[in-house]
Amino acid sequence: MGWPLRIAQVRGPSMVPTLRDGDRVLVWLTAPRRTPRVGQIVVIELPDRPLSIKRIASVSDDGVEIVGDNPFGSTDSRELGMLPISAIRGVALCRFPSCQRLPSL
Repeated sequence: MGWPLRIAQVRGPSMVPTLRDGDRVLVWLTAPRRTPRVGQIVVIELPDRPLSIKRIASVSDDGVEIVGDNPFGSTDSRELGMLPISAIRGVALCRFPSCQRLPSL
């Protein structure tokens, strides 16, 4: 098993202003061991799309609602509905190069 820390590059405008196209983030790629927190930025598998970085908007027993910080440039739960918690592939920890901690709402 490989080391779960990875650097990922943000593609697209969905997380503006928090993350911009081309930003690099340090991510912990493992299934969550505890219930995700509202406001947390996660790496998630969207249906028929590549892995994406989104913010947790709400959590229920059955799933999570995820949103991009830019409602006009994001494919998220406003279109896809709730996603299973098992779709979360990791957690974004910080943005490079300064490794500034990512804010929770």
